[in-house]
Amino acid sequence: MDDWKNKSDTYWKEKLTPQQYRVLREKGTEAPFANKFFKNFETGMYVCAACGNHLFSSDTKFDSDCGWPSFDRSLSSEAVEFEEDNSFGMHRTEVKCKRCGSHLGHIFDDGPTQTGKRFCINSAALGFNKKT
Repeated sequence: MDDWKNKSDTYWKEKLTPQQYRVLREKGTEAPFANKFFKNFETGMYVCAACGNHLFSSDTKFDSDCGWPSFDRSLSSEAVEFEEDNSFGMHRTEVKCKRCGSHLGHIFDDGPTQTGKRFCINSAALGFNKKT
């Protein structure tokens, strides 16, 4: 199996677009309300744009009106991992791809479903496999 977490910056710069690299590898954030998957409600699977790891089912996506795609849970415990994030004077929990360690977004405890969670994820960190 590929050792995704030990890929070089050169590898990622060649594989990803500049925006994807900024978000996934440098922990950037894309503009709200103007990103690829914010209003996508087609049926399918959201995957990591860096390594293809299955992250979120469209069944867990909801319109949070926060400007980014939002989900109430990840696909499984093998999909994502969490890390404390105290950047920019805020205390948040970062969501990362468990396979490659790429930054996806953040998780908050203000979701409207039974889970109470809102995974706020950058579209640039995602790919989408539409169910046919």
